[in-house]
Amino acid sequence: MLDTVGAEMQVVNKAETAISLQADAEVVLTPDEGQQASSELLPINFDGLAQAMKKGDTIFIGQYLFTGSETTSVWLEVSEVKGKDVVCIIKNSATLAGSLFTLHASQIHIDLPTLTEKDKEVISTWGVKNKIDFLSLSYTRHAEDVRQAREFLSKLGDLSQTQIFAKIENVEGLTHFDEILQEADGIILSRGNLGIDLPPEKVFLFQKSALNKCNMAGKPAVLTRVVDSMTDNLRPTRAEATDVANAVLDGSDAILLGAETLRGLYPVETISTVGRICSEAEKVFNQDIYFKKTVKFVGEPMTHLESIASSAVRAAIKVKASIIICFTSSGRAARLIAKYRPTMPVLSVVIPRLKTNQLKWSFSGAFEARQSLIVRGLFPMLADPRHPAESTSASNESILKVALDHGKAMGIIKPHDRVVVCQKLGDASVVKIIELED
Repeated sequence: MLDTVGAEMQVVNKAETAISLQADAEVVLTPDEGQQASSELLPINFDGLAQAMKKGDTIFIGQYLFTGSETTSVWLEVSEVKGKDVVCIIKNSATLAGSLFTLHASQIHIDLPTLTEKDKEVISTWGVKNKIDFLSLSYTRHAEDVRQAREFLSKLGDLSQTQIFAKIENVEGLTHFDEILQEADGIILSRGNLGIDLPPEKVFLFQKSALNKCNMAGKPAVLTRVVDSMTDNLRPTRAEATDVANAVLDGSDAILLGAETLRGLYPVETISTVGRICSEAEKVFNQDIYFKKTVKFVGEPMTHLESIASSAVRAAIKVKASIIICFTSSGRAARLIAKYRPTMPVLSVVIPRLKTNQLKWSFSGAFEARQSLIVRGLFPMLADPRHPAESTSASNESILKVALDHGKAMGIIKPHDRVVVCQKLGDASVVKIIELED
């Protein structure tokens, strides 16, 4: 996954000297980047701030990712706008150390492009070289932002298959959430920035509502900023541990760790701790209520694929299957099955497709298999390309055997287990139940 910088305003501190700011003192924000940063003057990388701000508006300046730590971040209140400069009253004493501070103006539209020239350069060099599976589009504010990013990726060879995850970080993104969700492949709720743009008492409500919308649309939802205290501590706070569990119960597909693993002292312990909490929460996730709610939401008449997916999950629940195996070429059928959150793992057997650009042959499928790793409960495997997904011959039996062997090796299939298989036969899709022998 490549994360863009996007429409981010920054304080420019070329000398990298620590800047002490005292509560109740004045500080001026200026777009003149040639000036030296000091306690009285902070140069910024955006010359349109004065046009967007008015007296009484709130500005937040934090180091790196927003930690909300009161000693390394500062709240400012705009007292007046002078030409292109913004004069502010400092609300809390803090010391800004280092070269990079991010500046956030609460609930204000910032007229910066969502995909900057620097972002485009990194995507077309590093991104192309590494065949990125996902683009995390920072500061997504409208569906048009996603469309423009997709158009840019479509011209970069393999990256036409890259999925776009819209990062929702401010009120503007939340206001247009429904249209963004329709256009994006998935959503990242960037709670660090959201927690600054929104009043604290509103954050949980938007989180629950956004996750529910993603779940019903069958699109992955990723949550950030869950165990900040583990940046410096070996254990999370009780509130953070509960927060991680609630993220799972609310329906998030994945959790993205930031400061804790980027510059934290305990990156490995953080991952294992969060993993254990997720695992415990999944054990008590009420799949029955979720399944009924999702079926009701989808309504009738269902599309062909939706009906097959829900039928496969219903059959697996009724016969207490240990696994659902789905043959797919685009990954869409497997993602639809996972949308119903079955209690058993879904093994997505991605059948590669052969394609040519007249000069060389290549197989598609690797992108689809890797991308489904981000979907909760989905375990992909890439099949042998000599087995077409729609075949009716014995080749399907041999590929099913490979899938079952894979499940046995993973320890999720045992003798006498029941397995639900979802596959295409000619123009029809079938769901069948297999009882394994010894």
